[in-house]
Amino acid sequence: MLKNGLPARGFYALGFLVCAALLAYAYYLQFEKHLEPCPLCIFQRLFYAGTGIVFFLAALHNPGRLGKVVYGIFSMLLASGGAAVAARQVWLQHLPADQVPECGPGLDYMLDAFPLNQTLRMVLRGSGECAKVDWRFLGFSIAEWSLLIFALLAIYSLFLMRKKNA
Repeated sequence: MLKNGLPARGFYALGFLVCAALLAYAYYLQFEKHLEPCPLCIFQRLFYAGTGIVFFLAALHNPGRLGKVVYGIFSMLLASGGAAVAARQVWLQHLPADQVPECGPGLDYMLDAFPLNQTLRMVLRGSGECAKVDWRFLGFSIAEWSLLIFALLAIYSLFLMRKKNA
């Protein structure tokens, strides 16, 4: 237990709860507000889920020194991957209208019609639907918020790796 009363595994549980809350809000926007996610948004959800699972496992395990490093590396890599996908979407959203790529087929179709490696390449290239901004909060799009949150999750992972009592 730390001086402030929060058990060490509580720090990992907090990371998990942040990821779970973000995923819950994404599904709220999709099913209640009818904002359909683009392929890059779906990939970001996968990175949130992966990061959250690593935090959840770390909270269950309550790792020692080596475990903190292992969980920290995995959560930092997943958060960094999510940040890269979010950054790609932010870049697409800031392109001039005449340079935005054409809208492509949906993710379900691509997964059915193409091998996984080709589907990944097509999704990461982005499409016109990934450049569309349907929602803003404080002037920032979902992708911009996602980029910030992924960066904070990566920093938080580093903090937990280096923290002596977490």
